[in-house]
Amino acid sequence: MNTALTPDVPAADDSQARLDHLEAIAARLLERCRASGATQAEVSCTEERGLHVGVRMGSVETVESTRDRGIGVTVYFGQRKGSASTADLREESLEATVAQACAIAGFTEDDPAAGLADAALMATDLREFDSWHPWALDADRAIDLALACETAGRDCDARIGNSDGASIGSGQSLSVYANSHGFVGRDRDTLHSIGCALIAGQGESMQRDGWYSVGLAESDLESPAAIGRHAAQRALARLAPRQVATGEYPVLFSNEMARSLIGHLLGAVSGGALYRRASFLVDSAGTQLFPDWFSIHECPFLPRGLRSAAFDAEGVATRESALVEDGVLQRYVLGSYSARRLGLATTANAGGVHNLEVAANAGDFDAMLRGMGRGLLVTELMGQGVNNITGDYSRGAAGFWVEDGAISHAVDGITIAGNLKAMFRDIEAVGSDVDPRSHICTGSILIGKMTVAGG
Repeated sequence: MNTALTPDVPAADDSQARLDHLEAIAARLLERCRASGATQAEVSCTEERGLHVGVRMGSVETVESTRDRGIGVTVYFGQRKGSASTADLREESLEATVAQACAIAGFTEDDPAAGLADAALMATDLREFDSWHPWALDADRAIDLALACETAGRDCDARIGNSDGASIGSGQSLSVYANSHGFVGRDRDTLHSIGCALIAGQGESMQRDGWYSVGLAESDLESPAAIGRHAAQRALARLAPRQVATGEYPVLFSNEMARSLIGHLLGAVSGGALYRRASFLVDSAGTQLFPDWFSIHECPFLPRGLRSAAFDAEGVATRESALVEDGVLQRYVLGSYSARRLGLATTANAGGVHNLEVAANAGDFDAMLRGMGRGLLVTELMGQGVNNITGDYSRGAAGFWVEDGAISHAVDGITIAGNLKAMFRDIEAVGSDVDPRSHICTGSILIGKMTVAGG
């Protein structure tokens, strides 16, 4: 069984030629938009290829090979907007797509915020960030790797009696964005993953957990055997959970779960929520939301960053900047449309944020446990109990009870509750144990006090 993450010989890389083809299509479409009378236009062209293999209990369950493409056209007639899309690259289909976008614009009302981002903001330094690392992976080898991952986990301990399976994924994406300002931006990215989920115990005492690894390059991935063993250890650790008395306790969000807290912040400071007045952080720019040592910086230029980019989805040049500094919210997360609706300037975040780094003020995970002393470690969250308008937070959770700075026993079937404003304010520490599997780079986060309801 071939399980090493090495010897595949890469096929000839035709990505630049494929990008050239997409760019030529974009140019033709923009010319058609101009000929149709559009005052502004933008075109996005994407092409994706992927392989995904899933196994369970030693048998192959899925082998999927995908090849997708899409063309999106948006036209503006003054401040009236129309959009249409197609996956058909035949000339007659492309021409019909432009015609459809123009026809839709004819039925829309003027929108004062509509239009391309300002021409002066277009990116000019169109660097790449080491994000293109194709993996010459065929289905047979992907199956070998997935089976090796699951087998390593199942063989780890006799109490691992079942499996939710292991999977291998490899994908590559090419995209071209062009608009009538003359901007043309090209991106190429790869993303690979290995994951495994195992079940420990029997009957009503069964517990499930897993582990996964993601990276832009094959060499960034953990080995299949290590992933399987880690999945087994996590499932075994959850056996024999006990109850927790309802009360107010410190809560430590593991680095995986801490990302969700930053995600709630992003949702609340995004332009769409703000101009709709559907956020608990309306009119909060410039106010203190976090302790004065807390900061979050956006870093779009990280080599091999999971969300590095020289331009956003509108062609606006990205830039390094603080989202939170000294606990103060410095800005919102805006594209040009939401910025205009708010009377502000775009923050080059059309399409989302680019590599957020949450600064640590504490040590590694073990140090965070010792610092908490006694409380709840959350390693899983369930449900959608977050009200973005009020900030009220109530979610099902599972994890571990901590006594004397060390894990005591597993807990599940609990609920943790609070309000996000208070939770942000009550953050006591951010660990150095950053989880590299996301563009939101944060260590574990300790909140001084939350309501914990036992099962």
